[in-house]
Amino acid sequence: MENHSVDDDNSSIRSSSPANSPVMDRNPSPPPDREGEQGGEKVDAIGETVYSKHWLFSTLTRLIQIVSEQNTGDSDVQMQLPEEDEDELCKIWDMAMDKDVAGFLQEFKAADILLGVIAKSRCPRLTEICVGILGNIACFPDTCLTLSQNNDLGVVLLLLLGDTDPPTLLETCRLLLTCVSQNDVSSLWLERVRQHTSVCSSLCFIMCSSTNMDLLVKVGELVDKLFDLDEELMKTWVTAGSQPSDEDKEEEEERRLDVASSLLEAAKQLRSESPEGLEVYLHALQLLTTIHHGIQTLAVAGGTGQALWTFLCEVVCEDLCQPDDPPLVLQEQKSLLVHALAVLSVLYACQDREAEHSKADTLLPLVGSMLRVLQYHREYQVSSGHGQKEKKDGQEEEEKVDEQLQALIQTTAEFLSDIITDLTKDAVSELVTRGYLTEKTCLSAVGSMLPHFSPAVQHLVFMLSEADPQLADTVRKEFPVSLSPS
Repeated sequence: MENHSVDDDNSSIRSSSPANSPVMDRNPSPPPDREGEQGGEKVDAIGETVYSKHWLFSTLTRLIQIVSEQNTGDSDVQMQLPEEDEDELCKIWDMAMDKDVAGFLQEFKAADILLGVIAKSRCPRLTEICVGILGNIACFPDTCLTLSQNNDLGVVLLLLLGDTDPPTLLETCRLLLTCVSQNDVSSLWLERVRQHTSVCSSLCFIMCSSTNMDLLVKVGELVDKLFDLDEELMKTWVTAGSQPSDEDKEEEEERRLDVASSLLEAAKQLRSESPEGLEVYLHALQLLTTIHHGIQTLAVAGGTGQALWTFLCEVVCEDLCQPDDPPLVLQEQKSLLVHALAVLSVLYACQDREAEHSKADTLLPLVGSMLRVLQYHREYQVSSGHGQKEKKDGQEEEEKVDEQLQALIQTTAEFLSDIITDLTKDAVSELVTRGYLTEKTCLSAVGSMLPHFSPAVQHLVFMLSEADPQLADTVRKEFPVSLSPS
């Protein structure tokens, strides 16, 4: 693979949405009056819009001329798009967000024109605009279906993932995500992705090398969606990245860009810049832990799993659910927490107890964070009147269940019980000394773990009876727990 970076000088991302267009801050104005409009004659409008068919024909014709002119010079030189042409083409880009315009563009075979331009273009900005227009056309089910049935277009778009221009990559990923998210055509795109093995290496390269936040988020959304839709594809990508290669050194380096380490690298980039983007990557990593091949990859000693453990511990212990946060913070951070703790739970279960993640300097702060999550949940329940049914018109309404918050508490309680079962008396004493295990956190944790994780509670109380007898007595007064060792 050539040592290109997807973050060269042209690293700014231009949005395809009308609100953020680089040349417009609103929808385009109607084109100038045309012949035949005088005397009150109706304009040649597209559907119910005020956009002119004639103007659109003229602009698309000009697009063909632009790419033809570009191909008369040196084929190795990148071309610049004249400002006036860029302005006109960006109007089509924005107009394509209208359903009538998108349908008319499809009827006019604009996809074939744009495909031809993309294939011949030597101007990154021109390629970006063309892909952006296709992305807007694909936002509607009917036009997306027609676009998706164009096999040549499908092949070109997947090959574009190997491009080095960040704005083009962003629009390509946006278009692909739009298509795979539509039920009628998702299977068609998944089959294409399975057939083009370069897709995996291209996306991994972007995740490993890019520092462009918008691009990383969109790539993460695409990978997460692909994994969510197709477990076999996820298995294939994980396996391909872990297999040794007999090819030359350059290609071997490419194969080392395995999915797990690529997802981790992108997550590190997004940690401080985009909580929403980080959440996407943590969900994708969690999906990896739902298949045997993914767990095997993460369980390799000294591999990605160890680095992932360290990173997620830092996220949970340093960024989320801090001691000075209000209990309501769980509502804001529940998605990040549940994904992070679910992955950590799998890593803890599958790796050697002598590994780095079993040492007190990483494990005890993590236990402290989980104890705080359960404490905040209990306090949040009390402050919000949890368990009280509201009355409306004299009738009691069933309380709405926050499924994601419920999943967080269940995941935390189960993971905490696994760790507690392995804790020694010295470790429990250290938890008390560091202020992680207090009366509040202990009672909240025991309340969350009972009755499903009674052995872990029993072990905790037994260890506390020696490390902090007073706290052990407090727990036993609140909950019927035996003192016998587990």
